[in-house]
Amino acid sequence: MPAPEAHPAPAAPLTTVDMVNVQIDGVWLKFPKGTRMIEACKQAKKEVPHYCYHPKLSSPGNCRMCLVEMGMPPRPAPGTEPEKDEHGMPKIGWMPRAVIACANTVAEGMGIRTDSILTQECRKGVMEFLLINHPLDCPICDQAGECRLQEFSVEHGNGESRFREDKVKKPKNVDIGPRVRLDDERCIMCSRCIRFSAEIADDPVLGFTERGSHTTLAVHPGKRLENNYSLNTVDICPVGALTSNDFRFQQRVWFLSETSSICTGCSRGCNMEIGARGDTVYRQTPRENNDVNSTWMCDQGRLDFHFVNSELRLTDPMLKVGSKHEATTWKKAIQAVAAGLAGVKGEEIAIIASARMTNEELFFVKHLAKTLGTENVDVIPRTGGADNYLRADDLNPNSNGARQILGSEPGSKLAGITELMSQGRLRAVIALGENLLKVGFERRDLENVSFLTTLHILANASAELSHVVLPGNAYAEKRGSMINVTGRLQRLNKAVNAPGNARDTWEILRDLIVEIGGSNGLYNVEDVFKRITTEVPALAGLSFATIGELGLQVIETSETIPLLEREKERKAKGIIVG
Repeated sequence: MPAPEAHPAPAAPLTTVDMVNVQIDGVWLKFPKGTRMIEACKQAKKEVPHYCYHPKLSSPGNCRMCLVEMGMPPRPAPGTEPEKDEHGMPKIGWMPRAVIACANTVAEGMGIRTDSILTQECRKGVMEFLLINHPLDCPICDQAGECRLQEFSVEHGNGESRFREDKVKKPKNVDIGPRVRLDDERCIMCSRCIRFSAEIADDPVLGFTERGSHTTLAVHPGKRLENNYSLNTVDICPVGALTSNDFRFQQRVWFLSETSSICTGCSRGCNMEIGARGDTVYRQTPRENNDVNSTWMCDQGRLDFHFVNSELRLTDPMLKVGSKHEATTWKKAIQAVAAGLAGVKGEEIAIIASARMTNEELFFVKHLAKTLGTENVDVIPRTGGADNYLRADDLNPNSNGARQILGSEPGSKLAGITELMSQGRLRAVIALGENLLKVGFERRDLENVSFLTTLHILANASAELSHVVLPGNAYAEKRGSMINVTGRLQRLNKAVNAPGNARDTWEILRDLIVEIGGSNGLYNVEDVFKRITTEVPALAGLSFATIGELGLQVIETSETIPLLEREKERKAKGIIVG
């Protein structure tokens, strides 16, 4: 057998790390000293089932599902050498009882068995106790299909129950917060939700009451689980005890297609999975990225998707005929915009874009302005969202992208544009992704504009005043890139199709530039991004593919992520694995 294989530790520091030899299921490997046994097994591709353990939380060791057989070399008698096995390594003396893998760390010469008879019997015993009072309601449980209890009961359970008594009845369908409901009969007392609320959200409102089989998860008297991160408890609940009011009974998870993307609720750009069936979005859940959002996500961001499914979505381009809008073809709509802008001087045109647009869309905003000869181009700033966890103060997801591509500070030209409009000096205004009446523009000023075009995804008051209305696509319906508040370039991916005849926003802008008399030759997002890299120094040498699932740091900012800073401190102290 070869010498012990060195096994790399995740995100190891540059300082020297003491390595120890550990035997896992007969194979000797090397791990950094202090590695938890469960993490060592994971790195060795050996599954250790668990419920209470979570790498981002403290380890209470209360579910006992991660029991493994452990051994250490016996201490040799004075003056004698330790006994070696046939591979030249210290012979291991195995303990007669199992130990928990989540809270114990590896040591030199340690042996771990994850699939021995002792380990198997321990897991069967734990599973039997967990299932004694568990209700048989899998067919109606929202967790079905991604339930760890289901999975481990099949893989590590007895296959039948010896319990012949009446099950203990506990509270069901308990309203513990505005977004979360509790079915306590399903709870297996892993305490993940309690630890998350106390350690991550700083809102210790959950706890256990009573004892033994009558132990109940409860909210402290006079309190509710209503912090802006409460739905993370649903994500980490290994069973169906905690469910989301928004997703409850909406869809079976095995029917959902999961698409990796990013949240556009603020400039943090939390990584997430969009769960959709057909062209309907049903949920958004956090995706792990330790440089952006760890494994968490705020409730506000994850629930900000219902407008994608809204009945107010614009589905066809429209032209104003008299006092009403009529649906038309894309060709006629683009021609109508070009005709409305024909003969208008650049200084008489303003483009109000949005920092919610992707880099690729902003690229065409820049070139549309260049084609029209106007410098009256800006995006609407939004601030005031910061908390001490993940939410950033900048509520636009791509303000840094706007800075890099448009070359100006968001909002720096708005006062001038507003003044020109109030003086009647603007003959044409193009609103891209913004309802101008909700961001400070006056209705009387917009009514005085000779030609107003709106590109949006929802019917709104500004669109009512517009001569041409163009239906674009929402974040869940597009591919593209954004630069978050910390300067990280990340990708959006398409999860659903846009409704009706709505089109990709960048394609609409491209066709408009072509109609006005600009150049063509860009047919997909990859080509657009490639062109951007030739104009934006921060993106030079990159391709759309190299952004990857976790993004790339492209610019440096002074922004820090409070939640991640605290996580680093807890990891340094050994409280969590991270």
